[in-house]
This record gives sequence, C-alpha cells and structure tokens, in this order.
Amino acid sequence: MTKAASTLETVSTPAVLVDLDIARRNIERFQTYADAHGLKVRPHIKTHKLPAVAELQLRAGAVGVTCQKVSEAEAMIDGNPHIKDVLITYNILGAEKLDHLAALACKVTLSVVADNETVIDGLSAKFASEPAPLTVLVECNTGADRCGVPTPEAAAALAQRIAKASGLVFGGLMTYPPVNGAAGVESFMTRAKAFIEAAGIDVPVITSGGTPSMMAAAEAPVTTEYRPGTYVYNDRSLVSRGVCGWDDCALTVLATVVSVPVANRAIIDAGSKTLTSDLLGLTGYGHVLGRDDIAIDQLSEEHGRLVSEGPINLKVGDKLRIVPNHACVVTNMVDAVNIVEQGEISAVWPVAARGRIV
Repeated sequence: MTKAASTLETVSTPAVLVDLDIARRNIERFQTYADAHGLKVRPHIKTHKLPAVAELQLRAGAVGVTCQKVSEAEAMIDGNPHIKDVLITYNILGAEKLDHLAALACKVTLSVVADNETVIDGLSAKFASEPAPLTVLVECNTGADRCGVPTPEAAAALAQRIAKASGLVFGGLMTYPPVNGAAGVESFMTRAKAFIEAAGIDVPVITSGGTPSMMAAAEAPVTTEYRPGTYVYNDRSLVSRGVCGWDDCALTVLATVVSVPVANRAIIDAGSKTLTSDLLGLTGYGHVLGRDDIAIDQLSEEHGRLVSEGPINLKVGDKLRIVPNHACVVTNMVDAVNIVEQGEISAVWPVAARGRIV
C-alpha cells in the first residue's frame, strides 16, 4: 500500500477507483442482515482480491473468507495475518496444487469442496500423511447447473466416502444457487442433510452464496453460512436487477475522453483491457454516472465508444466515471486500485490476488 500521489483531477486514466466509504457501508448492510437471521458470513474475495478489504469484512463480523483458487488463498493469507479461516470452493486436482494446499493447511483453518470421487481420492492420498486431516464439503447443484452433485442422494454418497477416507473429515454441504434460488437450496439441502444424518454423520455447515439474492438468504433456513462476493463493490448488473442503486457502487472506472469525432459520438481511453467484455445479459459495457443518455456500445482493447441519440456534449479531456457491468473481472485487470475516502484519493493498493488462476 502506498499513499496517493495523485488526485481525482491528476490521476492517469484509465484508473480503477474504489470508494472505501461505500464499500464499508455495503459490508455493514449485509452483515447486519446476516446477524439478524443467525447466518455466518464468509465473503468471497474474488471481487476485491485485497487483503485490506478482507480485513474490513472480518472486523464487521465475517467468520472467514472464501477463495476460488489455491493461489488466491495464498495471496490473501500472505497479505493479511488476521485471515485464519479459508474455504476454497473449487475442485482441486494435481500434485502441485495439492502440495500448496497442504502448506496452506498448516497456516490456517482450511476447508475445500468436492463433487466427485476423483477429487476426493486425490485429497485423501495427499492428506493421509499430513499431520491433520483436511475438511471437505460436498458441492451440490441446487439449480445453477455448473459444478455440484445432481441429487441429495448423490451428496449423501459422497459425504460417506469423505467420512471414510484417510486424511479427510466431512465438513458439510456447499452450493452456489441460481438467482432467487432459496427454495431450491432449502429443498435440496434439507433432504441431503437428512440422508447424511441417517448414515450417522453430522452436517456442521451448509453454505450458500450469491450477491443478487443475498437479502433473501434467510428464506433457506437450512443454510448456516452465506458467501456474498460482489456485494462489497456492486456493479451495473446488480443495479439492473434492482439489488442496489448507483450510489451503492463502490468501484468505478475513471476514463478520459480522447476524441469527439462527431456530435453524437465520443471515444474514451478505457476499452476491453479495463472495462472487460463481460455483458452479463446487458446491452453495452458500463454506465456513465450522471449521463443516462450515453451508451458504451463498442469496445476495442484501448478504446470505448460512447454514443447518444442527441448531442453528446463532451469534449476532449473530459473525465467520466463508469460503473462496469461486472466489478470482479475489472479488479483482475489492474495491478493496483486507487482508494477513495471522503471524495479524495487517499491511497493506492496493489491487487494482491490479481491473476491467481491456479
């Protein structure tokens, strides 16, 4: 972390800005909801990738963090000694990754997920000779149709395999449901839990996630833990769903107009390398704050095209703040973000877990 050498007027663009006052408010909002409903919070770091933001989440009451990759977890632990409890929600395969996983397990309370026997057998082969067993949760498909066992019966079968495996301990059930999927989570997890308990195995944790439906997490009371990610920053996709407003968006891209070739078109210095090509079902590549009449309709690597039905009323040198469609991938595009507090850039924070894809 370094002290800011630039202001909003002088910082080189394109620049990713993180308004820490808004982020703190977003963190507190969900933590308050979770506390009121008896839910533990384990935020996903994929959105911010910053040990200092994880610290804010832990101070607010989070029980630990969620990471998607082993290398992400390493970066977060190295950057924040207060991170003591990590869940990695990804099937882990390969000798090198397992070696790193074993090293992580010596530093923090660690748990992982699996949805097939191959992953379980690999984890068991590695941890059978480690000083302490590894906690493994069964990933369940409750409607999102990505990873996860397809039925409660299959979840129970894998839970029994984990419980019997050398070097492993069964830790519970995990899911990433579709938006508004609480009913599916409740049905699947209730049945799976009953099957597993009937086999004489405890189910200590049932963990779900997803920012779009986080304020309805309590509609699946079988859930003990929730893993929101994007909530810390929010983005255009969440505004479009009615989850938040523009004032709740902590991450923006500051861009400069570099060309106004005709009256209704302008070009900015932020293209796909900054705003990314993610659409998430939307039209266009971001929202220009304060200019609902402008659409960002095209991106090349270094250019973004802005169009308006009438005069665009921009000139070369103007600066614009843009809420991206998807905040998480924008964070991964830059080495550092500019921290804004009370309306001014206060610091520059390296993105510690950027590019950690293994």
